[in-house]
Amino acid sequence: QVQLVESGGGLVQAGGSLRLSCAASGRTISWYVVGWFRQAPGKEREFVSAIGWSTGRTYYADSVKDRFTISRDNAKNTAYLQMNSLKPEDTALYYCAAGPYTSPPAAAGTYHYWGQGTQVTVSS
Repeated sequence: QVQLVESGGGLVQAGGSLRLSCAASGRTISWYVVGWFRQAPGKEREFVSAIGWSTGRTYYADSVKDRFTISRDNAKNTAYLQMNSLKPEDTALYYCAAGPYTSPPAAAGTYHYWGQGTQVTVSS
């Protein structure tokens, strides 16, 4: 089992920045991909970004490319999502997830473990 705990969400004005953290515990995630998804009210959960834990290869949705940066700290077993130039449409509940690095990183079905989510609200 892998436990994931997100933190770092909050309320920010448009154009501002936030950094989300995802702390993993339990079994090793060395061979996993760790991803961020988000879900706004009335909308489906959507892929935001992912990182292969062993390779460091990163993936981004077009909507966040050049604004968001995903990274990981192996020693702390923690993934980060640096979000810059935030827009009101980025408002959502952001989830961290982990799954085997053998399936498409943008597919929610890849991920076996999910955190509880952290709320990000961007005001205009």
